Amino acid sequence: MVNQKVVSLGGGHGLAATLTSMRGLTSHITAVVTVADNGGSSGRLRDEFGSLPPGDLRMALAALCSDDDWGRGWAEVMQYRFKGSGELSGHALGNLLMMALWDIDGDPVHGIRQVGNLLRIVGEVLPMSLDPLDIEGTFNTSLGRKIVRGQVEVATTKGHIESLRLIPENPRVTPQVLTSLQSADWITVGPGSWFSSVMPHLLLPELADAVMQSKAKRIMVLNLPEPESIDEFAGSSAEDHLDFILQHLPQLKIDFAIVDPSAVGVNSRLQGLVEGLGGELVMTPLAQAPGSYHHDVEKLRSVFAHIMERRLLR
Repeated sequence: MVNQKVVSLGGGHGLAATLTSMRGLTSHITAVVTVADNGGSSGRLRDEFGSLPPGDLRMALAALCSDDDWGRGWAEVMQYRFKGSGELSGHALGNLLMMALWDIDGDPVHGIRQVGNLLRIVGEVLPMSLDPLDIEGTFNTSLGRKIVRGQVEVATTKGHIESLRLIPENPRVTPQVLTSLQSADWITVGPGSWFSSVMPHLLLPELADAVMQSKAKRIMVLNLPEPESIDEFAGSSAEDHLDFILQHLPQLKIDFAIVDPSAVGVNSRLQGLVEGLGGELVMTPLAQAPGSYHHDVEKLRSVFAHIMERRLLR
């Protein structure tokens, strides 16, 4: 076990994969979770209570649960979704539990920690901001220029994305996130829904500055190729994602970028883009199976271990 301090930025299933992989290497892991979700159970609760959306936070907590019957059992309960056609239909129990805790004392971080204590998690889960966020995207579409607001709307709009911004533009960064970044040995970014789970962290000025000023080594985990049937601009390539980051944060530097060979085309510019960011491209099989667009957590853990242990030996 490397057991260094790691801060992982992201949201949804992509962040959960990184956390599940990393927890086998260190007990000092902090998950920093996006808070822009406006769909499903999270969106309904956010609209009703004006709260942070709890869904991505719940998934991160479940990914870091203790590796025993207690932790896995409670993680399964937290992920349970009510069925039927009533008002509870579609709500995850963990979302409701967090809402209750937030309603009791009004402190999101304390409420998340209480759920973490129940699951006996490894590390800590923090919201990137104390304010619920919206994402606004500007697109070129077949019908002309279009501006949409909301994570779901950004993820499902068809066309070429020009730019993204957060609303509010300069929300409050969770103070504990900044503290974690200051003391981190490693920072991971991605994989995940690039425009709604990964980019928000780099669009928040104070958070982006803290990432860039940290003495930690930065690892970017690039997405696997996705089928066109998937939302969130499935046709976007790894190069497109890096181009988009540079468009919004040209001064960003990284140390490593991890990518599956299937995401690198014959005439790929990826190597040059990563080197332009100051990083080393690490190309290795990462998919759960041929054609899958989900990362295999054991393969991801192996490459994380290789990078981190190699760095320690230098």
